[in-house]
Amino acid sequence: MLALRSLRVRLPLVFLAGILLAGAITTVISIRLFQDFARNQAYRKLTREAHGIAQLYATSINQGYGNQVGPDRRAPTQYARQTLELATGDKIYYVGPLQLFPGQKGVGLQRLPSSAAPIDWHSGKSLSFELTLLHQSRRYYAVINPIVTRNATIAGIVVATPKTDVSSSVNDLLARLAVAGLLGLLVAAGLSWYLSRRIVRPVLQLSDAADAVAAGNYDVSVPRRAPGELGHLSERFGEMAARLAEVEELERNFLMSVSHELRTPLTAIRGHVAALLEGVVTDPELTAQSLETVEAEAQRLERLVGDILDLAKLDAHRFTVTNEEVDMARLLEQAFERYRDEAQRRAIDYRQDLDAEPVIVSDGDRVLQIVGNLLSNAFQATPDGGRISLGLAKQNGSVRVTVEDNGPGIPRDARERLFRPFESGRGNGGTGLGLAIARELSTALGGRLELESEVGRGARFSLVLPA
Repeated sequence: MLALRSLRVRLPLVFLAGILLAGAITTVISIRLFQDFARNQAYRKLTREAHGIAQLYATSINQGYGNQVGPDRRAPTQYARQTLELATGDKIYYVGPLQLFPGQKGVGLQRLPSSAAPIDWHSGKSLSFELTLLHQSRRYYAVINPIVTRNATIAGIVVATPKTDVSSSVNDLLARLAVAGLLGLLVAAGLSWYLSRRIVRPVLQLSDAADAVAAGNYDVSVPRRAPGELGHLSERFGEMAARLAEVEELERNFLMSVSHELRTPLTAIRGHVAALLEGVVTDPELTAQSLETVEAEAQRLERLVGDILDLAKLDAHRFTVTNEEVDMARLLEQAFERYRDEAQRRAIDYRQDLDAEPVIVSDGDRVLQIVGNLLSNAFQATPDGGRISLGLAKQNGSVRVTVEDNGPGIPRDARERLFRPFESGRGNGGTGLGLAIARELSTALGGRLELESEVGRGARFSLVLPA
């Protein structure tokens, strides 16, 4: 029973069942058509023979009127009838009066009684009908043709052939169709077996690969040369398995990074709190420094947890934005002032270039968060004495905010990874969440985040929002 449920067994059986059904329907239709064709051909043949024989007897009767039948003018005899039947292969009868030829009672033909052939031979028309003789059980296809002499119908010639002779040709056809059908079935069975192997083998391989993926093994092999849609499915399945492996690796790295980022400030907080509780630190100045460190690390934890929550909401599409009028020039002034002190402390050439003062409809807090993340990333990547610029421009129906630095730059193969969570990319010691959140937020606001960079010459991040 399990074998019958297998696709490799059911598919050939379905193919064969379809072929058998089509063959049976075709055979029935063919036999029916051939029966009609054979019957029609039999009637055409009988019609020609009846017409010719009726003409023969009509000519003999016309020649016999007013003359004694002599040796040179004889009516068709029994011998002539037998000769005609041998030549045509059919039976010849007549209907009409007992005496057809003048001066001669017999004409060599068997006369059919009116009960055997209840047809109107007086009409002078050729008719087709089925004939059953009283002393026989056989049925005949028959055609009657009138014998016309001097514009009068005096009798009718009946030519008949057994229905079994016509049916035998149909039976011969049926036997040949059976042989051809058996050979065709064998060919179809071989073809269906071949096609099922071509189709089922990649399906079974994909099934095994799906079982492996479900068990957590993403290093699976998929059929490479599957036909048609199966080939496309195999390619997409391989890509899916690779993406799942990548997602699992990212998830593992994400958890490790989160645990590391949480453990570092917690360790510092725990150390300072323990020192204060145990009385190790008694100097008021050192106590104040420890409390400041605890507060700074607590704020770091708060930012980290907030970033993780924001990223989770963005990934789950549960992040909502508000629509309000946002003065972009004033917003960038606010973001610029946040890092002015750090720029002075590190001797960074920190400047802003506002070419426009557009007002857009967006979420001002989220725009400020994106710009702040870009500036934070730039300060982390720029060495002391470097250069950072914040720009604003309006062009082609959009607003462009640029943050440019002269840090080490970003290699081309690392640019996409830079926007993944906990991928700091440039060795700046950050958590790696800022750019990931910035890109997701820019998409949620209907904009995009662009990156231009050259190794050794810094990077430029651009936030493009609809104006």
